[in-house]
Amino acid sequence: MWNQTNVSRVLGIEYPILQGPFGGNLSSVKLVSTVSNLGGMGGYGAYMLAPDEIVALDKELKQATTKPYNINLWVSDSDFPAGEVSDAQFEKAAALVKPFFDELGAPLPAKPKAYPSRFENQVEALLTAKPAVFSFIFGLPSQTILEDFRKKGIKLIGNATTLDEAIALDNAGVDVIIASGFEAGGHRPSFLESPEASLTGTFVLVQQIREKVKTPVVAAGGIADARGVAAAFALGADGVQIGTAFLATEESGASAYHRNLLHSDAARYTTLTKVSTGRLGRGIRSRYTETIAGRNDELLPFPLQNQFIVPLRKAATEQQQYDLIMFWGGQIAPVLKHTSAKKLFETIVEEVPAFLK
Repeated sequence: MWNQTNVSRVLGIEYPILQGPFGGNLSSVKLVSTVSNLGGMGGYGAYMLAPDEIVALDKELKQATTKPYNINLWVSDSDFPAGEVSDAQFEKAAALVKPFFDELGAPLPAKPKAYPSRFENQVEALLTAKPAVFSFIFGLPSQTILEDFRKKGIKLIGNATTLDEAIALDNAGVDVIIASGFEAGGHRPSFLESPEASLTGTFVLVQQIREKVKTPVVAAGGIADARGVAAAFALGADGVQIGTAFLATEESGASAYHRNLLHSDAARYTTLTKVSTGRLGRGIRSRYTETIAGRNDELLPFPLQNQFIVPLRKAATEQQQYDLIMFWGGQIAPVLKHTSAKKLFETIVEEVPAFLK
């Protein structure tokens, strides 16, 4: 049976199909529970949640499904040393986006302030909540933290964008490794080198990792249908993680505009850029991304850039000036067909065997 793989056995799921854990309120309990209840593994991106919110979220998820699901956190949640950015650096970043604020008649925000890392407090909340799976990006937690999860019986999934990162995760003893290719939408979760130096494609990365690492590998990036699943398996993956295709369904937390955009011709054109948050990520091109493309050095570091332009996104949404927002999406968007997560999942499960013959 095609679905009986090391990934499905390790994670205790019927089908080795994982739903990408979206951050920024794009995840939803409905989407996670739908995928898990169908036999896959739903995922929720909890990076932005406070510890008490994580505990509350987990209670909601446990009410919605009795099947395994994944809660995801970011190990590294800041790209600059403790302290503030200089006034000169802020003025340069402010000048870059001020024309957009002016266009919307919105006041330019004050310089955003740094806040301490929340990761360890979030980890404590997850240990209390005890989801079936804890996945992490942008780094590798300490062995102490990893062992705390093992003691609770919580499976561990790490994300790699290079072979070196996969080897580091393997040495740390994670249960599953996500091979995240540059085709994927959202942030590039690199942690050993810069994301710009870690742009290996999904299918090359899967083969590299499978050749050198014993930990089960899940292919992520550029997979949205049964054909993509079968191709990933043929190259050595034991499972797949699907992001953009699930993001574009009505069960996700994405806005109706965002979902429709992913199904439109505009989704043919994506870009890897830092202009949205200060960290490199893939989204659909817009007037905002194209106007300030190539000026990453003038942006604030993550997460300050993200905080700084939140009012811009809010004003643009209220005024329906959507070309001043970057919406996340992967390169696979032009092949999307389903607006229902249930239909998407069931179609993949039904069609995979034919492509594996």
